[in-house]
Amino acid sequence: QVQLVESGGGLVQPGGSLTLSCAASGFAFSSYPMSWYRQAPGKERELVASIRTIAGGTNYAGSVKGRFTISRDNAKNTVALQMNSLKPEDTAVYFCYVIVRMKPYWGQGTQVTVSS
Repeated sequence: QVQLVESGGGLVQPGGSLTLSCAASGFAFSSYPMSWYRQAPGKERELVASIRTIAGGTNYAGSVKGRFTISRDNAKNTVALQMNSLKPEDTAVYFCYVIVRMKPYWGQGTQVTVSS
């Protein structure tokens, strides 16, 4: 079965950096675009970044463009989100996401808190 397991969240000061990782299993990872979403308290879940398959084309939400970088390792079935210059408004639960055979799958999420 499809499984997505996120890791790497934590508490970081404004201006700091974190790298999130998502380990995927149960599907042909290299054939599927992958995404990171986030959900802040009281807000709707929003798309942060996506990466296409082998060619690795990416797109980002305007609020994170230039600060976050999404990447994938098709040999290890992982997708990462490098987050730099973090701001308090980046505080949220971050989720890994994929659609496989028209069915959406989410990881359990990892908490990122940006605070001094």
